[in-house]
Amino acid sequence: MTVHAPHITVAVDRSRYADDALAWATGQAERRHVALRILHAWVPMTAGTHDARLTTAQHILARAQTRAYDLAPDLDVTTLAPADLTGSALSTESRHTRLLVLGSRGRGGFRGLLLGSTSLTAAATADCPVVVVRRRSTQDERQRSADVVVGVDAGEPADALLDFAFEEAATRPGARLQLVYAQSMGASAWTGGRTPAPDDVTADLDQVLGAATAAWSAKYPEVEVIRQPVHAAPAGVLVDVSARVALTVVGRKLTGSLLGLRLGPVAHAVLLHAHGPVAVVPF
Repeated sequence: MTVHAPHITVAVDRSRYADDALAWATGQAERRHVALRILHAWVPMTAGTHDARLTTAQHILARAQTRAYDLAPDLDVTTLAPADLTGSALSTESRHTRLLVLGSRGRGGFRGLLLGSTSLTAAATADCPVVVVRRRSTQDERQRSADVVVGVDAGEPADALLDFAFEEAATRPGARLQLVYAQSMGASAWTGGRTPAPDDVTADLDQVLGAATAAWSAKYPEVEVIRQPVHAAPAGVLVDVSARVALTVVGRKLTGSLLGLRLGPVAHAVLLHAHGPVAVVPF
C-alpha cells in the first residue's frame, strides 16, 4: 500500500542532476499537496573540517530551498543536513517519507554513466518508493505525454505497485495509466511447452490485467486505463515507452536478493536505460 507520510524527500548536492531532481520533487509535492523535505548528507572527515563542511551543507540546502520556493511559492519546504554517509542517510529517511527523489547521477558519478551507485542502491533497498530523475532534452519534453506507464507481472500483480501507479496518474491532469505486461512469445518453449498463438496470448493477458486492476479502477474512476499486453522483452518495452510518458513505474520485491540488491532484472534495466523519470516501488 502507498506510504502516506506527510512529506516527499529530495536529496541534493551541487550537481545539475540534483537540480533536476529538486524541480521534479517540487512539482510532485505541489500536485500531491504535501510538504517537501530537502536533504543533504555530509561527513566531517576530521575535527578541523567540521565547521567548513557544515557551512557548505547549509549553503547547498539554502540554495535548494530558495529554488523550490521560486518554483512553488506556497509549498511547505524544510531542510535536513544529517552528519552521515549519503547511503545511510537515505536509508534512514526512506523509513519516514512517502517518496524519495534522487538525480540520476551525483557529483561522484563516472562520466557517461547514466545511473550513479547511490541512486541505484537507494532504488534497490529503500523502504519507500524511489524516483530517479533523468534530464530530458527540450525536444523530449515536447514529445512526451502526461501518461504514467507501469510494468506489471500478470502472474503476481502487486497492490502497492498498482496503488502507486494509479495515484500518480490521478494527480496528473489529462494523464492516462498505461498498464504494460510484456511476454516473449517463445517463453513457454523454454519450459517445454508449446508456443501459443499471438491472439490467444493477447486475450489471456488482457483478461488477467483487467481482473488485476478492477478494484483500482473503481478507486480511481477518473483514471483512464490502457491495457497493453505485448509480446516482447519487458525491459525493452518499458524503456521504449519511457521516452513518451511522464513517469515509468516498476516494482521491486521486498524479499529475495536478485542482482545482490533485491532488484529484479527488468527494474534494473529500466533504471539504467530509461529516457525519463523512473519510480521503483517496493512490494
